[in-house]
Amino acid sequence: MIVPVNRERLLQRFLQYVQIGTAADPHSETYPSSPQQKDLSRVLAEQLVELGVADAHMDDHGLVWGTVPANVAGASAIALNSHVDTSPEAPGDDVKPQVIVYQGGDIPLPEDNQVIRVADCPELADLVGKTLITTDGTTLLGGDDKAGVAIIMELVATLIENPQLPHGPVKILFSCDEEIGHGTDKIDLAQLDAVAAYTLDGGGAGDLDVETFSADGVRVTFTGRNIHPSIGKGRMVNATRAAGFFLQQLPDDSLSPESTDGRDGFIHPYEIEGGVGRAELRVLLRSFDTAELTQYADRLRQAATATEKQYPGLAVRVEVKPQYRNMADGLRENPRVADLAEQAFRNLGRPVRRSIIRGGTDGSALTEKGLPTPNLSSGQHAIHSLHEFACLEEMIQAVEHLQELLRLWSEVSA
Repeated sequence: MIVPVNRERLLQRFLQYVQIGTAADPHSETYPSSPQQKDLSRVLAEQLVELGVADAHMDDHGLVWGTVPANVAGASAIALNSHVDTSPEAPGDDVKPQVIVYQGGDIPLPEDNQVIRVADCPELADLVGKTLITTDGTTLLGGDDKAGVAIIMELVATLIENPQLPHGPVKILFSCDEEIGHGTDKIDLAQLDAVAAYTLDGGGAGDLDVETFSADGVRVTFTGRNIHPSIGKGRMVNATRAAGFFLQQLPDDSLSPESTDGRDGFIHPYEIEGGVGRAELRVLLRSFDTAELTQYADRLRQAATATEKQYPGLAVRVEVKPQYRNMADGLRENPRVADLAEQAFRNLGRPVRRSIIRGGTDGSALTEKGLPTPNLSSGQHAIHSLHEFACLEEMIQAVEHLQELLRLWSEVSA
């Protein structure tokens, strides 16, 4: 049995959440990396308490915890997770959401001559007549992952209002700093106490993400020698020039985001700063084959050696930090977790696709830690861009899918 979702309430939740700026800060040493994330977490904790979730609270780290008690004796606990932070790659404050019924064609946005073009978002062809939420063209929307947050919150309300819906304990967890690779740093799996989890952090509808990149982050530091340029001959070692030479050693027609898709991995230099005396480059390493990350790191070390040879007196240091690992490794050991999610789609008569993510989710790290956590659709589109939008009908479908998924879990585990 699936009960109807309160469409307007779901929409209003989402509109409220996206207007609370929560961009993560990759340069911060704190957790969460930006204090605004706690602003949204505090709202969510208060709303969960208002819904009747007795143990709902925000902890010192900004994580929000809560449990919808079981109404099926002996059923396993299932966790649902979304993250409150948004990408730092585009402005995320002062979001002005626009709600439209899509009539087809390109979508002009109110500001800066921004247009969401069908040529760039071919999925729009399947969304004619649907309710879409965009921005005014100057900021992110924040559908990644506030669509997931709104879906989980609406599910909680639906379960509490409809005690006839069967389910085991439903563990709610809203995390911080997923966008900068620290989403699970403060999560205690013993406290979560679930046999499986699902992140609501996927695009569109009908996707069941069961594989992600494995990921490492790299910091390359160039230490040169600064001196006044008027007396620099034979004495200056320019770290900025050296960083440019280093980048020239890396391919841009292969092994780059611009030149790869599907199951191809890449080496992605994405940030550089510094000056003559010292420069720093940050690089992402991504591959579906974890072992391949070592090969990518070796290429960076080879480029570092070549750069030191080209610039005598220069020192180049390459520091590699593991970030997350392909969730497929853990899900293969627990196939029922994905199988039940797929069955829930089929029971609802909806298409389902087992998908790969050219990226990662909190589920990647949770699975690596021992909690199998595939990723589910949440109606996000064109994420991390000024053209980001969300589809209300796809969010509604996600709430319905969770109802059926929890019912299945209550049957197989009770």
